Amino acid sequence: MRKLSTHKKLLIATAITCALIFIAVAVWYISGLQIDVLNPKGIVATKQYELLVFTTLLGFLVVVPVFIMTILIAWRYRESNTKAKYTPNKSTNHVAETIWWSIPIILITVLSVVTWNSTHELDPHKPLASDAKPITIQVVALDWKWLFIYPEENIATVNFIQFPVDHPVNFQITSDAPMNSFWIPQLAGQIYAMPGMTTKLHLNATEAGSYKGLSANISGEGFADMKFTAKASTDTDYRAWLASVKQSDKVLTEDTYADLAVKSIDAPVTYYASSTKDLYDTIVMKYMMPESPSSGITNETDTRSLPNTTQSQMDTYR
Repeated sequence: MRKLSTHKKLLIATAITCALIFIAVAVWYISGLQIDVLNPKGIVATKQYELLVFTTLLGFLVVVPVFIMTILIAWRYRESNTKAKYTPNKSTNHVAETIWWSIPIILITVLSVVTWNSTHELDPHKPLASDAKPITIQVVALDWKWLFIYPEENIATVNFIQFPVDHPVNFQITSDAPMNSFWIPQLAGQIYAMPGMTTKLHLNATEAGSYKGLSANISGEGFADMKFTAKASTDTDYRAWLASVKQSDKVLTEDTYADLAVKSIDAPVTYYASSTKDLYDTIVMKYMMPESPSSGITNETDTRSLPNTTQSQMDTYR
């Protein structure tokens, strides 16, 4: 067996040292970051975090041994190691085949069971069990801002929502612009907002605080600034906030909504003391129903997008 030269030993030692330093620096850097999905503050987000950690650790059971074996095999069967047994014609090893088939089958089975259970448990349409009264908030994705309507309180806000801690929040979500994605990383997963449709999302904050909300779907020029704040507070603070919103001099009517829906970037937080009844339903249905002459909310459908549609079909569509 040919011995390694001092130069090669130094190169190997240097490579190992650099790898360890890189790993240490990466761990230190990541530990100092505020990564929202790794710092959950709600019931749903916590369960999603636990699922993420579990599946990652399960993946390590495959990834780590593969990397270790790659290094060991490369080292054992290096050119200078003449003692390594070379058997190029060997085709069967029942023990090895049992190992490398059994382990993936076990892991996939475990992941399948976990995926099935978590998919049903974390279904965004499934209401959260709680003794506290749920809060309903209707969400409309616009270019490039978020409109929030509180139907039970008859108020509305732009780019800001507040709700009490330990109360389920039931979101009804749609879009009056290109398809978007509603996401509060520390409280729940993302869900798409689509014109003419209502999707649902449920969350329950376990700690008071202000949490970042954002669009998770590229939707045009102002996408990067399409952010909002979700504040979880005590019941007392929530009631005080509702009272302050109702003191606003702004009212959300169909006409003011039409002005609000105009494209704008980095829209300021705005409060509306009252909102037109069933405005959310009107926004959803305008993509399905004929245009109402009395309504300020219109559906400007371009017939060029429907090249195979006859004029009579188009009249019916409108």
